[in-house]
Order: sequence, then C-alpha cells, then structure tokens
Amino acid sequence: MTGPLRHSALADRGGLERRHPRIFRPPPGPRVATVALIVGAVGLAICAMWWLEFSFDRIGSGLVQLGYFLQLMVPPSHGGKLSHYLGALAETLAIAFLGTLLAAVLALPAGVLAAKNVVANRILHFFIRRSLDTVRGVDTLIWALIFVSAVGLGPFAGMLAIAAADFGAFGKLFSEAIENSDRKPIEGVVASGGGELHAVRFGVLPQVFPVMLSQVLYYIESNTRSATIIGIVGAGGIGLHLAEEIRTLEWDRVAFLVLMILVTVAVIDFISARLRFAIIGRRVAAPA
Repeated sequence: MTGPLRHSALADRGGLERRHPRIFRPPPGPRVATVALIVGAVGLAICAMWWLEFSFDRIGSGLVQLGYFLQLMVPPSHGGKLSHYLGALAETLAIAFLGTLLAAVLALPAGVLAAKNVVANRILHFFIRRSLDTVRGVDTLIWALIFVSAVGLGPFAGMLAIAAADFGAFGKLFSEAIENSDRKPIEGVVASGGGELHAVRFGVLPQVFPVMLSQVLYYIESNTRSATIIGIVGAGGIGLHLAEEIRTLEWDRVAFLVLMILVTVAVIDFISARLRFAIIGRRVAAPA
C-alpha cells in the first residue's frame, strides 16, 4: 500500500474508532465474565470428578470387564423362551401406546386451560402451569415405583406411570402450541357469532392438532424405551425379563432381548417419522 492510500486508510480507521469506540475497544467486562465462566466450569468439573472418585484405572478395568461380557453375549440366544419374550414385548408396546394415549387425552383440556391466549385468569393459569411442572418434574421411573406400590406389580402400573409422566409434558407442549396459534381464525369465529368454546374448537384446535398428533407419535416411540426401563422395577413388559436374565448372568439371552428392543424401537421410529412427516406435509400444503 502506497503512502497516501495508507494515510487515508488510517484516517478512516481513526474516524471509525471515534464513532464506534465499543467495537474497536470493547469493555473488559464481557471478556472477564467469559473467562470466569470457563474457569468456574473447569473448576466445577474437577470438583465433581474428585467427589465421584473418578479413576482412569477403574475405567480401564471396567472396559475389560465389558469386553468379557460382550464375548459371553455372542451368539445371542432366546434359550427356548421366544414365545415368552414376544409376549412381554407386546406387553411393553401396549404399555407405551395406552400410557401415551391416556396422557394425551388428559393433557388436552389441561393444555387449553394453561394457554395464556385462552385463559385470562392469571391465578388459574399460574396454578395449572405449576401443577404441570410438578408432575413433569417426577421421572417416569419414580412414577413406576409409586404405582407399583399403589396398584401392585404388572403392566397396569407401567401404563399409569407412563401416563402420569407424559401428562405434564403434553400439557406444556400443547399449551405452547396453542399460544403460538394464529389469532385470525379465532377472531373470525368470534366475529361470526361464536362463543369462547367455538373459538377454541373451530379456531384453535384445527391449527394445533397436527402439531399435537406429531408430538404424540414421537412420544409413543420414546415411551417404548421408557416402558422397557420401568419393567425392571416390576411394572411389566420385557424389562422384567431383561432384569431377570442380567441377574442370573445369562448374557446370551440378554443380547437377544437387547436386539429385540433395538429392532422394535427402530421400526416404531421409522413408522412414527413417516407419519409425522406426512402430517406436517399436509399441514404445510393445506393453505395452497
């Protein structure tokens, strides 16, 4: 760069620095805060590792033991219990489907009442929202333990656990979908003489129903895995057999059960994804 051009560029830079000092000379506060956050996160991680007695030696020995278990899993075998396993798998699917369906049905009116654009009463809105947060804050496994103690062992307790855990999640998701709905159809229903219930039925639900259905389909696939876990604590399904085979060190049968679960979840995920895309596609193409 020649002398005159370099002088002009420096002059332009000087003018920019005078007009925008925060860009060229940013305050040190944000940088100090970023460094403090990084140092704090690293320090917290080190403290957690010390508190949990983190050990690379234990990780190495655990990997060796895991490799030994994998050797025992090959080849997978049902051990003559295929019919029992298939029945337990069907039970797991029933737990996931019925639990999700029950949660969705119960959460629909709760989601409508929890939406700010439907319920103007702040006290009622706050009470419903906090109730949904409380229910959602309890894990599915905890609900399974509670219902196993309340109604006894078996798939009925598992279905209630899935329904209780998903009720809070669906209530939150449904209320957010309703709050994001377009106001024009609602105003059209009201302008034509409809009441509040008509506005919800004909102005809100047709907009958000595809979103709700898509969420329910996803949760059915997710709850198939959850139903397997809660079966371990006595809530029925294939998880009960899985826990028993692990307890008796029948690793070839454990491998067979794990493969059954993986294949089932993959199939359900494929079907659910195709249905969700079809629903969303029709929703997008509807205005055209």
